[in-house]
Amino acid sequence: MIREYWDRYEGVDIPLPKTEIAQEDQDTHSQRLLKTIDLWDNPVPDEAKIRARRAYFAACSFVDDQVGKLVKLLKNCYLEEDTIIVFSGDHGDMLGERSLWYKMSWFENSARVPMIINCPAKFKPKQVKESVSTMDLLPTFVDLAGGDASAILPIDGVSLHEYLVSDKPGKDEVFGEYMGEGTVTPTYMIRRHQWKYTYSLADAPQLFDLVNDPQELNDLAKSKEPHHQKVLAQFQAEAHAKWDFQQIHQDVLKSQRMRQIAWSALQIGMSFRWILVSGVVDNDAGRKETWDYQPPYNDKDRFIRSHIPLDDLERRARFPVVDHLGREKTATASHHGIAGAWGE
Repeated sequence: MIREYWDRYEGVDIPLPKTEIAQEDQDTHSQRLLKTIDLWDNPVPDEAKIRARRAYFAACSFVDDQVGKLVKLLKNCYLEEDTIIVFSGDHGDMLGERSLWYKMSWFENSARVPMIINCPAKFKPKQVKESVSTMDLLPTFVDLAGGDASAILPIDGVSLHEYLVSDKPGKDEVFGEYMGEGTVTPTYMIRRHQWKYTYSLADAPQLFDLVNDPQELNDLAKSKEPHHQKVLAQFQAEAHAKWDFQQIHQDVLKSQRMRQIAWSALQIGMSFRWILVSGVVDNDAGRKETWDYQPPYNDKDRFIRSHIPLDDLERRARFPVVDHLGREKTATASHHGIAGAWGE
C-alpha cells in the first residue's frame, strides 16, 4: 500500500463489519473457509479489522486515481468521446462481513464487482439494476466493435450491447462456478432477479431473497413457506439440468492428478536437463523447473530498443571490439540485441 493513500484515511471513522456470525452458526462452506484462512478458533480483533478495511479503502482510492489519469489523458488527446472504457473486476472481498475474509464464496461482498461501461459516442449514461456477468464482456466487445458475434466459439456470456444502446431491461441473470480454495467439490450459483441459489454436492442448497434480505441472513432453502419451496425446487431442477455435478467433480480430480504429475516431474526437471546438456551430474536435487514456457533468449535483450547509431552498434557487436577508427578495444563481445538494449 502506498503511504499517500493510507494517509488519506487517517482519522476517518472506518466502520466495522455489519454482520458477525459465530463459527458454529456458519453454513458448512463458510466453516471450511474459516479453516482455510486459519480463522477457526482464531477470531480477528477489531483493530485488525479496521486496519484491513482502511487498507482496502485506500486501495480503492488508488485505483480511482489511476482511472482518473487515464480519462484525463484521453481528454487531452481528444479521444474521450469515441473511446470505450470498461471498468470491472474479478471478485470482491468479504472484509470481515459474516466473519469471513477474502473471496471464495457466493455471498454478495465476495462475488459482486463493478461494471462500468462508458462510450459517449455510442450511448448515453444510465444506471441499471439488473445483474450481469463478466462473462458477458467478450460478446459485448465484439458488438461494440462492429464484429460478428456468430464467429466466436460457443461461450456462456451474452452481449450487453442492446441494453447499452436502448432502454430495454437487462437479462438479470448470472451463472457461477467456483472450484478453488476452500472447496472439496465445485460450488454453483444462479442469480436471477431477486433470487440467489447456491449448491454443491458437499453442502445443502441455499436460497436468498436479495431484495428483502440484502445481507443474506435468512436462508429460504430452510423455509417451509410453499412459495419458497416452489422457487427452490425450480432452481434445483434447473441446476441439475445445467450441470453434471458428479462428472464435473471427477473432471476436477483428473485435472488435479495430471497437474500433480507435471509438478512432480518438474521438481527433477532441471537436474536431468543439466545432465543432458553439460554431461555433468547436478547435485542440486529438487531444484524446481518452472512450468510455464521459457524462451531460449531473454526477449527484452533480443531487439534494438534505443536510437544508438547503427555504426556504433555494429562496432560493439564485432569481436574483437574496435573503436570508431577500427582500433581494437578491450571489451566483451555481445550480440546485437544486448548492444542495442544497453545502448544509451
